[in-house]
Amino acid sequence: MRRVVFLVSLAVTSMVALAFLVPLALTVREIARDRALTDAERQANAIGPVLVVTAERSALERAVASTQAGAARRMAVHLPDGGRVGPGWAGRAELTEAARRGKSYAAPVGGGYAFLQPVTLDQDKTAVVEVYLPAGDLSQGVGTAWLVMTLVGSALVAGSVLVADRLGARMVRATRRLADAAGALGDGDLSVRVDPQGPPELVEAGIAFNAMADHVTQLLAAEREMAADLSHRLRTPLAALRLNVEALTPGPVADQTRAAVDQLEREVDLIIRTARRPRGRGSCDAAKVLRERVGFWSALAEDEGRACELISADRPAPVPLPAGELEAAVDALLGNVFRHTGEGTAFAVTLHVGEGVTGILVADAGRGIADPVAALERGRSSQGSTGLGLDIARRAAESTGGHLRIERSALGGAQVQMWLRTGARAPSRRGLRRRPR
Repeated sequence: MRRVVFLVSLAVTSMVALAFLVPLALTVREIARDRALTDAERQANAIGPVLVVTAERSALERAVASTQAGAARRMAVHLPDGGRVGPGWAGRAELTEAARRGKSYAAPVGGGYAFLQPVTLDQDKTAVVEVYLPAGDLSQGVGTAWLVMTLVGSALVAGSVLVADRLGARMVRATRRLADAAGALGDGDLSVRVDPQGPPELVEAGIAFNAMADHVTQLLAAEREMAADLSHRLRTPLAALRLNVEALTPGPVADQTRAAVDQLEREVDLIIRTARRPRGRGSCDAAKVLRERVGFWSALAEDEGRACELISADRPAPVPLPAGELEAAVDALLGNVFRHTGEGTAFAVTLHVGEGVTGILVADAGRGIADPVAALERGRSSQGSTGLGLDIARRAAESTGGHLRIERSALGGAQVQMWLRTGARAPSRRGLRRRPR
């Protein structure tokens, strides 16, 4: 935008300057020419009275020498009898034409012009006074005037372009601040606000952005509170469930049930804590998370006769995602395997660490997913479930700049690929201000 404003200002001011300077330059040239011709006419007219009084050569020579052009040997008097006083430049045709016209005119000669002024004497005789004008006299001072006008025009164009560039820079800075704020808000920084500056339209846009950010913050806060409240309601039936579990006869089933209730309580507490605090970014070791979660699900896999394998999770794999979010995403993917495939169906979890990206691949030997695109739609399921499992994993991947993809696995079933971007992608934060917490 700044470059466009600069070029438009340069083009407009240049055209305006040329529209004035070109006619002015031509006018200056004509004025210089007229000035030289007028001076030559004035000097030629000074000889006219002398010619009327006398035609003596000595008197004419003194009269010619008394003029500025005559002293510079640039004046001549052509007498009616063919005589001449002083040097001559015009030919016989030019002299005859001047006598025929009866008025002065300038005839081009070698190196300049000859100003010819006819003077009528007695007995219808005509003498011609000639003043030689070098070509430089007709343009004397024109070059200097053109140089001055060029410098003035250039200064005006440069000044207007500089002012336009400053105005464009101010507008661009305000636009970039607004764009950076929008990028920060999109990355989850709900405290970012802009200081409305620039043209009135951008000021209004900045005010509207701040109002929108405040409204989004309020909506998210209300949503978090509602999620916390709904989760808190689970405590009452959870307490009743624990009482029932305590009444069970000691044994493996009772122990597994107690462990499941403890896990459920921890998950409910985690949901309440997470919902009531502003969402912030964090990081974790994906390999560690996978080892823990696959270890948790392997007990159920053993009960159902499923072959379970964890591949390439022996080295640290840091990802820009909080451990709780990654655990939820992995549990959602593994839970789908147990929910949508029959007992005895094998599955494998592979950790892939690449340049700037980390992938978690969950493959099974089931029937696969007939419509991968529809399966990624939130709340949509063909198996009677909530349809939120894949969406949880998708949102976790996209929060890092990655993506979720479904393909056919080497085991014959579905392979869900969750790719997490680990490269730096921090947006610029110039000109932003954050709302005090």
